[in-house]
Amino acid sequence: MDGKTIGFIIWSVIGGMFICLGIYSYFSKKTVGFWANAKVFEVTDIKKYNHAIAKLFCIFGIVLIILGLPLLVGQNSAWVLLSILGLMIESIVAMVIYSLVIEKKYKKM
Repeated sequence: MDGKTIGFIIWSVIGGMFICLGIYSYFSKKTVGFWANAKVFEVTDIKKYNHAIAKLFCIFGIVLIILGLPLLVGQNSAWVLLSILGLMIESIVAMVIYSLVIEKKYKKM
């Protein structure tokens, strides 16, 4: 195997981990946290909240794998910038969706 294939496989495994995290979140009975090392706020409906988080993680993982496709062209290609910048934008969008949509919808007042 060459370097570009190994790079894509590692990238895809990380995307798969996010998909697994989404599946775990979907079936979890306790509230699932989005931010690392932060307590989860009180949630109005735990099941719907976990389903929303699961959707967010699964979509993040799928898009992450798709963003890794330029790695197959080669790591010295200009297309790799698409992967790097795409990941940064995807991460910011996921944080914004969590903060402005999910947190606002399910936070107990």
